[in-house]
Order: sequence, then structure tokens, then C-alpha cells
Amino acid sequence: MTSPKVLVVDDDSESRGLISEVLESNGYSVASVADGAAAREILEKDGDFRVVIADLRMPIENGLDLIRNLREKNNRHEFILMSSFMSAAERKSAERLGVRTLLDKPFRLSELLQSVSELVGKKPIEITP
Repeated sequence: MTSPKVLVVDDDSESRGLISEVLESNGYSVASVADGAAAREILEKDGDFRVVIADLRMPIENGLDLIRNLREKNNRHEFILMSSFMSAAERKSAERLGVRTLLDKPFRLSELLQSVSELVGKKPIEITP
């Protein structure tokens, strides 16, 4: 059985690295990029990613623009959007675009793992702080 594939999109390299490391140590196959444009390139080449975890505020293409562009192409990816600040209008836009989980930074890694496992139908693995 292959590991569920997750794409992490965040311009903060430390955050991107930590999230990727935690997901990989919990059995996910992970790729990561720094912006929405790079994410779309990867997703156009490889449609097997089940979940896309994206930061809201990034250069070149922000998280909402990424999701909007992907939805226009009728993709089937599940989305988790994270941000240290998300306005009510941005939350509403995300929900209209079918974002299943909105995470406010800082968040617990266990919360992220729970969200990802729910989206891929996998039993979550406990992590110790």
C-alpha cells in the first residue's frame, strides 16, 4: 500500500520543513514548495496528491489564489489552509472554495495530523511533544 501524498506550500522554510518532517515521520509521502505557482507546477505533473496544505499569505501566488486556480481546473485535492491572521472575508472565500480545514497559526502539530488523517481516511498516529 502506498503512503498518502501531501503537498506542503509555505514561504516560511522553517515551518515548511517542520510540517514536512512531522508528516513524513507519520507515514505520509511529502513534497514541499515555497509558493502557489510552484505548487501548481507540481500538481500539474503529479495529480496523486491527496491533500494540499497551504499558507494563506505567500509571495507570487497566495493560498486562496492557488486553491481558486486549482478549483477552476476541477481538481479533486483536499485543502488545509493555514494563517496567522485570516479575515472573515478570507475565511468565507476559503469555505466557498471547499477548504475543509482552516488552521490558525500557531497550531498544534497533533491538530494538523488529525486534519490530514481525516482527509485521507487514515487513523492518526499519536505524537509526543
